[in-house]
Amino acid sequence: MADQVKHISSHQEFDNLLASNKYVIADFHADWCGPCKLINPHFSKMASTFSIPGFLAFAKVNVDHVQSVAQKYSVAAMPTFLFFKEGNQVAVNGQAMIQGANLPSLNLAVEKMGKLAKEKAAAAAATE
Repeated sequence: MADQVKHISSHQEFDNLLASNKYVIADFHADWCGPCKLINPHFSKMASTFSIPGFLAFAKVNVDHVQSVAQKYSVAAMPTFLFFKEGNQVAVNGQAMIQGANLPSLNLAVEKMGKLAKEKAAAAAATE
């Protein structure tokens, strides 16, 4: 199974991903972060389950390699998960971000965004 997670290597690449997808879920992580390594397989599985090209994308942003993106969104702890709709950061289930390897909260947020993306994709397909 191909990796559905986009590994971001520049600020421009992140901006392009936001511009080309209705929804984006971003995992801000670091190579040295133990909790990041623990949650990574779960994030990859979620991406494989819920990704819809153009509607829901999953991104990994290494805070040490793409510091400008981490700074823009005030990421101070790893992992931090942020959610975007139409290029703007949004709260999901009342949370603007999830800090730490909080798998139950991340599951709920991904399921909600996945459902929204699926509805938008179905509506777009119906108008074609």
